[in-house]
Amino acid sequence: MHPAPSVILFTVLSGLGFGYLAALGAGLVQPEGWAAFGLWALGYGLAVGGLLASTTHLGRPERAWRAFSQWRSSWLSREGIAAVATLLILAPVALSDWLGLGWSRLPSLIGAVLALATIATTSMIYAQLKTVPRWNHWTTPAQFFAFALAGGAMLAGQGAVAVGLLALLAAALAAHWYFGDRRFAEVGATMGSATGLGHLGAISVFDPAHTAGNYLLREMIFVVGRKHAAKLRVLALILACLVPALILMLPAHPLLTALAVMVHLLGAFAARWLFFAQAEHVVGLYYGKR
Repeated sequence: MHPAPSVILFTVLSGLGFGYLAALGAGLVQPEGWAAFGLWALGYGLAVGGLLASTTHLGRPERAWRAFSQWRSSWLSREGIAAVATLLILAPVALSDWLGLGWSRLPSLIGAVLALATIATTSMIYAQLKTVPRWNHWTTPAQFFAFALAGGAMLAGQGAVAVGLLALLAAALAAHWYFGDRRFAEVGATMGSATGLGHLGAISVFDPAHTAGNYLLREMIFVVGRKHAAKLRVLALILACLVPALILMLPAHPLLTALAVMVHLLGAFAARWLFFAQAEHVVGLYYGKR
């Protein structure tokens, strides 16, 4: 599929933001005063910034609020509700930490659970799609959670925990690529099954349905060379997992933590670009693009 920059920004930044909010809510860091203001503002900034980035991909962003009404059937709607609930419930906790009010931290734990639920709903937007076999697999939510938790642990200054989570992230990415490369063949999707003419024998495209481009060709069909994909996979593993882990093994320092997070983000963007670029939609079978 076409890797839209807005959706890449949304999934990477919001995942990091809600992963960090989950760490703050769980009490891995309990800052006070202006330090609390800065740390909570960082979490909110990443989460809200990512969510706002997603609206730029919409044809009519002003209608985005309507997505909240489809919670019974839409994971996108559930994500929006979970995200807003997380931000609202954690707001009093952030205020209490900033002003030293000493309020109960029970909402903090509830907010941490909701932050994790938000990450789950984001991953299910993609994992539910049977039309994209590569995504329709357990490795999709696994890598979304691994990215969010590893990034959140790094921002929370939990170096040892973050190193372990980065190792899990590397395993999740490797599994997603390994199983993903085989998913299209596993589901048995072919031009014959897509057209319903498979019983006649081998089916091929005689002539395209139209000569001009359309939405499906522009958004749902994207081809990335295998050599480029292999290089990007190695780059993603090095930047998202290996280099940050090595940095975090050094004596703890805020500047080193910031460097580890920045390098990790570069790898996350590369991995997420591949996540979309290599997602083959079955509609491509109709155009002989498979």
